[in-house]
Amino acid sequence: MARVGTGARALTAAVLAAVLGFASAGCSSTGGKRAEERAEQAANASGRAAVNTPRMTFAMVTHSGDGDTFWDIVQSGAEQAALKDNVKFLYAHHEEGKDQAQLVQSYIDQKVDGLIVTLAKPEAMQAVVKKAEKAGIPVITVNSGAAQSKAFGALSHIGQDETIAGEAVGEELNKRGRKKALCVLHEQGNVGLEQRCDGAEKTFDGKLERVYVEGTNMPDVESTIEAKLQSDKGIDAVVTLGAPFAATAAKAADQSGSKAEIDTFDLNGKVAESLQNGTLGFAVDQQPYMQGYEAVDLLWLYHYNADVLGGGQPVLTGPQIITKDDAAELAKYTRRGTR
Repeated sequence: MARVGTGARALTAAVLAAVLGFASAGCSSTGGKRAEERAEQAANASGRAAVNTPRMTFAMVTHSGDGDTFWDIVQSGAEQAALKDNVKFLYAHHEEGKDQAQLVQSYIDQKVDGLIVTLAKPEAMQAVVKKAEKAGIPVITVNSGAAQSKAFGALSHIGQDETIAGEAVGEELNKRGRKKALCVLHEQGNVGLEQRCDGAEKTFDGKLERVYVEGTNMPDVESTIEAKLQSDKGIDAVVTLGAPFAATAAKAADQSGSKAEIDTFDLNGKVAESLQNGTLGFAVDQQPYMQGYEAVDLLWLYHYNADVLGGGQPVLTGPQIITKDDAAELAKYTRRGTR
């Protein structure tokens, strides 16, 4: 799968180099910088696209709640690729599946040229994704819904396999000698979150318990975790399933007097800082910037060259286990909003 992705990116780089006339300088004064990177820099500096393909409109609809910094990173990656690819980029989100489907329908009605959607609640999204396909609008799924993406008619899925990511967590907990873990689910009905806990439970040699919280209500998240840690002193690890909840879990552990290690899915500036100072044990990075960027780029490639990446299989952007040893290097990227 990695070889296929490299080929697609190389094709993109070659096309951009030809359009901008950078090919002849590719291995000289720039020290071998990739043509695609130079093209992006030129586009950023000028505010113009780096290709001369016709203007297209792509829309992304996610299951994000308000204020979720993870989706800011996904959106940033998509916007960067859209600038490069001469694409008008539209973004909308809603945490409820029914409302998310309605947003997708509104973009179908607008006759956009491509759609990027998440399938956190696949039952609510199946019909509208098939409507897009019937209307001739190509769809790429990102982040959640890898198992349903192909069946729903999407071209490709970009993200991490949530079960595999969960399994990596279980294995890491074993390495750290943990015996009892609490898996904190911040959105009921989200199949991806359930798969993360399922995967961790599969490989973890200890006992894993689940607790459900209202992710849009941080005081509720904190009080629920604190109460759980106070009532069960055997819990020696808390795994949150999103970066914004890691600091809250750490605060809850401190207030309860628990010595449980706090670990989390996803990476942001606060998580990188907390890894460095030891507040967190490890994080699972799925590279959200890449999910947004590649989704837009692949829709552009599909229109430009009929390219489809993955051969029907998900294009994986994670998981990568991030520890204190890695955090310092990645911190500069979290500060600029790309990790």
